[in-house]
Amino acid sequence: MWNYPKRKRMFRGQFTYSIDSKGRIAIPAKLRKHISADANETFVMTRGLSNCIDLYPLDEWQKIEESLLNLNSFQPDDARFIRMFVQFAAEDVMDGQSRIMIPSTLVTYAKIEKEVLILGALKKIEVWNPKIYDEYLLQSPQTYEEIAAKVMANK
Repeated sequence: MWNYPKRKRMFRGQFTYSIDSKGRIAIPAKLRKHISADANETFVMTRGLSNCIDLYPLDEWQKIEESLLNLNSFQPDDARFIRMFVQFAAEDVMDGQSRIMIPSTLVTYAKIEKEVLILGALKKIEVWNPKIYDEYLLQSPQTYEEIAAKVMANK
């Protein structure tokens, strides 16, 4: 019998879904299975760094909040970052159809229309307008291979 180390729960893969007229998106089953019981089927969402929406299971969000509490709120850059990061944060519990409601401010920020690209990004899920994600990929001055060589060189 093989003894593999216990694996951490990580989100991965990409899925194309739709957002409904009420701003709800379904969390794909292949991602839902990685949500820990500690999250209580609850997500906290906020603006991502690249015109997307970041979805954090509640337990992962709580770790981020702990890190934010360690910042110096009297240091202008720290205080500004905390404000900008938390300002758009919203919490929602998945409904019976595994959907969460995305606030209109976040939908507008990410320029989401009808179709959404849902990406597993290890500890979080990213929600993108598929066209904007394609543009994001094309904007890189480096190839995938060049980025991989640089990022993974010392790992």
